Amino acid sequence: MPKLAVAMLAAALCPTGAAQAQPALPDAPIPYQALAKPAPRPAARPRAATPPPSTTAAAAEAAAGPGLTATGVAAIDPARLEAYLDGVIGSAMVRDRIAGVTVSVVQNDQVIFKKGYGHASLAPLRPVDPDRTLFRIGSISKTFTWILLMNEIQAGRVRIDAPINLYLPEALQIRDQGFTQPIQVSHLLDHTPGFEDRVLGQLMERNFDRERPMAQYLRQERPRRVREPGQFPTYSNYGVGLAGQALVYVSGQPFEELVEQKITGPLGMTRTTFREPHPPRQGIPAPMAPSLARDLSEGFRWSPAEGFEARPFEYLGHLAPAGSASSTAADMARYMIVLLNDGVYRPAAETAPEEAAPRPALTIFGPTTARAFRTPLRPNEAGVNDWPHGFITYPLPGDRKGYGHAGGTLSFSSNMVVAPELDLGVFISVNTENGAALASELPAQLVAQFYGPAMAPPQEGDPDLGRVARLYEGHYLGTRRAYVGLERFVGFILSGVSVQVSRDGRLITSRLAGTQTWVPEGDPAAGRFASTTGPDRLVFDMSGGKASAFQGTYNDVRFQRVGLWSRPTVLAWLAGLSAVAAISTLVGLALRNRRDLRQTQIQSQASLVQTIQAVLWLLALGLFATWIMGASDTAQVVYAWPGARLILASACALVASVLTIVTLAALLSIWRGGRRLDSWPVMRKVAFTATTLLYAAFAVVLFHWGALTPWSS
Repeated sequence: MPKLAVAMLAAALCPTGAAQAQPALPDAPIPYQALAKPAPRPAARPRAATPPPSTTAAAAEAAAGPGLTATGVAAIDPARLEAYLDGVIGSAMVRDRIAGVTVSVVQNDQVIFKKGYGHASLAPLRPVDPDRTLFRIGSISKTFTWILLMNEIQAGRVRIDAPINLYLPEALQIRDQGFTQPIQVSHLLDHTPGFEDRVLGQLMERNFDRERPMAQYLRQERPRRVREPGQFPTYSNYGVGLAGQALVYVSGQPFEELVEQKITGPLGMTRTTFREPHPPRQGIPAPMAPSLARDLSEGFRWSPAEGFEARPFEYLGHLAPAGSASSTAADMARYMIVLLNDGVYRPAAETAPEEAAPRPALTIFGPTTARAFRTPLRPNEAGVNDWPHGFITYPLPGDRKGYGHAGGTLSFSSNMVVAPELDLGVFISVNTENGAALASELPAQLVAQFYGPAMAPPQEGDPDLGRVARLYEGHYLGTRRAYVGLERFVGFILSGVSVQVSRDGRLITSRLAGTQTWVPEGDPAAGRFASTTGPDRLVFDMSGGKASAFQGTYNDVRFQRVGLWSRPTVLAWLAGLSAVAAISTLVGLALRNRRDLRQTQIQSQASLVQTIQAVLWLLALGLFATWIMGASDTAQVVYAWPGARLILASACALVASVLTIVTLAALLSIWRGGRRLDSWPVMRKVAFTATTLLYAAFAVVLFHWGALTPWSS
């Protein structure tokens, strides 16, 4: 496998495709070679959020000369674009160990670039073809759902301010769970329904036998409501699933058919599907066509020992509206052109000789919906995503805005950004776990390269920030996590962020994914920070004289300040001290002299209990440690959740914690003892007491973190 991986990387820059003619907007994918000389620029088109169409078209036509887009900016030269992307993508594939990449770029109603890099499979070796190879696009699927939902809202069949329960069958309706406000349709669009976020063991499946119909999944995997709706965004795949099920309930059609009839069919996106490759089964949507299944890219994980390892297919059909789509770079190019065209699809003039006129334009969604996808439901802080009716707002170089969505599965990372000011759309998808950074950063890098401004050097810190460091320093916990059980324990580990202030006046945020530095925007006490290396922002909520929470640029999760017991350093110290105490207890059994063995009956029984505790704590800590070491393969954690090791570790810790109650109850009797010669020495009593209190503190923290619930998986 390593030799094959090297060969794959060496061939990563090999494009695919064969030449054809290029119409303005083809009915079928056109290979890249045919795009070297773009067709003449079409007439400028009206924008939904701009002045009246006639005025806009006339002004655009007057301003747009050769090499200009309909918005009046310089068009990107395809040859320069190809050279730039070859360098950026090729370097990233070697550096980050990425097996395959597919990319498309559109501008001025034309596909100006599409290309496949690397390979879609290893056995047999199959290159990525931007016209044929289907990649999993993850949460970009949600944009299709939002188009369908907004069309229903515009048609009056769904009200955006109505409770979602009005559009769900009774079995799927959301209970109040102690909250007073119902979840509205609008709350699903901007991810504010107030659900916890559960992933492990159920969001994705690798075994088709475990697949369930969407309605059954939504009923069985209902998350808890943890806050009133509308407070702040916390990304919710389940909420999007509810929106998709509401579409099914209102229309009476399966979700996959709705997408095919309303979007992919009219657009001629023949290689885009929400269906998945599997045997036919009653109650499950029909599988994707064999011709598409043959061209699916595999997903990969890189390891130094094995090289590229192919992963099994990730089944997401039970939550299709949130993430089951697969597509090609060519199809996504057509989709981006429609988004930039405010929902209008203009077929090429490929009419028969006897026809006098080309086929009319089709409207996939109307101007009101087009404006909605660029208008926030609830305005937010400047520089922070405000979820314009389900889409993501992207900060781009030059204070420009982009709109679109990112998508990720266990193996695939994708991104789609359209920038109306530049009449530009960028789609990228990678088929390897290590490729998330490339997918996330490429659209902004491309805009910076061709439209500037160039990336500014890292900004200097503000010395005044040190004077108000206490406002921000502490540990923060993300709201996008599970709130009970063993998954709560994992959420505490993965979603925590430590905030500190450096000596040179920079804010430092540290988490498992890495460290970032920030500098104040304006007054250091105002709570606004800019990244030292990019366009990202942090905005803190100030309450009671200090920061209570913060949100980042994409506003998909809020990080809330937490107390001492929620800090991983406290857990780590208690775990280490408990391990030392347990080992000392067992060593003491072998080293005690005859005098140390003199004890009352209660002391004897308490000593036995604490010895059992020591064994249990060491077993629990060892099992937790081996589980964490094995968690480097995310797919194993998700698919095999919770696993025997984690359940056994939790069970051992639970029994040891219960025994702590026994030793706490015995403390008074142990100190009373009996006659001096028949009782423990003072130092042994002190050691027993200290060990008991240490175990008690450790048990309290583990209980708070959710680690003492082996049955909750």
